[in-house]
Amino acid sequence: MKPNLKSHYALLLGLDKNWKVESVELNLEGGKVSVRMKHVAKRLVCPCCGAAVGRADFAPERTWRHLDTMQFETELRARVPRGKCGQCGVKTVEVPWAGKNSPFTWLFEDFALEVLKAASSVKAAGELLGLSWNATQRIMKRGVDRGMERRDLSGVRRVGIDEKSFLRGQSYISCLCDLDDPKIIEVVKGRKKEDAEALLDTLPEEIRGEIEAVAMDMWPAFVSAVEEKLPGAEIVFDRFHVSSHMGEAVDAVRRDEHRKLMENKDERLKGSRYNWLRREENIKEEKREEFEGLKNSGLKTARAWAIKELLIEFWECRNEGFGEDFFKRWYAWAIRSRLEPVRKVAKMLKKHLDGLLAFFRHRITNAASEGFNSKIQSIKAAARGFRNYEHYRTRILFYCGNLDLRPDIGH
Repeated sequence: MKPNLKSHYALLLGLDKNWKVESVELNLEGGKVSVRMKHVAKRLVCPCCGAAVGRADFAPERTWRHLDTMQFETELRARVPRGKCGQCGVKTVEVPWAGKNSPFTWLFEDFALEVLKAASSVKAAGELLGLSWNATQRIMKRGVDRGMERRDLSGVRRVGIDEKSFLRGQSYISCLCDLDDPKIIEVVKGRKKEDAEALLDTLPEEIRGEIEAVAMDMWPAFVSAVEEKLPGAEIVFDRFHVSSHMGEAVDAVRRDEHRKLMENKDERLKGSRYNWLRREENIKEEKREEFEGLKNSGLKTARAWAIKELLIEFWECRNEGFGEDFFKRWYAWAIRSRLEPVRKVAKMLKKHLDGLLAFFRHRITNAASEGFNSKIQSIKAAARGFRNYEHYRTRILFYCGNLDLRPDIGH
């Protein structure tokens, strides 16, 4: 092969003076280019302690997948030298084009990560790259591992904890989210107290002492974990979860009333479920006139809905004092409503009033965490569900962790 072609590949690969291109072989039938490299330096650097060492021998030849040359799949081949270090023993040195134990070059991994970001699934990305599902998943995992090592959490002050479904049934993961710079910080399996504690323990100790507020649902396990692990943080109960509890109460009232009405062949509430759960301004135009009649009909469901709608104004109060006065008036109405599902939620909210009023001191919600729900649902749908928790965690952090995934090209 002509020397200028070898020099050409050496420049493209960014080889230093320690390596040279020994040969370039083109396999037209196989659609492959093989670039064989040779280590030419006599002195090596120990990968463990950085000391200059002599060469002991060469490891068996290895192959790395590289970016394609034109339409031809390109691979690099080399026998990597092993250095003899008096302190660390015999160690295989690092190569400048790939990471330790990786079968791919830095440049190929970088390209593969971009394909993964753009593709609809790991399977689709693997097909585009000509890789197996397992190989493509490993590239994603290495990217996430790099990103987690590099991330800087020093500015995190306000976080949210939320749960997401994992497998079918009562199977969950818990997510920790940065509310000011929206990203998922970490994911753990389960939603028990010990799971939430493990989640909070992923924050460095010095960062845990700086956390000012945590937005969450009223799940006792989360509350206990935060009180124990973040004693300096204030708990803020999330307004969207409060709205969800009230929506469930309204729906419970509707179901009971609909059943009783249907016994008398009264179909007024038939097909109206979602209108009672929406804000009035979000009801479809063609349903508004019908809903206007229902909400003014004296039905128990209409009364429960009105109580739910009024509670929304709590979050619009000017400050904590106004909020507390508003809640007292709202609670009095809810507790006198004689609607047991509404009364039950009202009592629960009163029990957690301090966490509700904390909203006015921090003005945070779990909206950022909730905002990731649709992305996580898309991740699950693309994968057709997950049976492996580690794969699920990797996928969430890859797409929602705002991580620097790129390899150390030129390291």
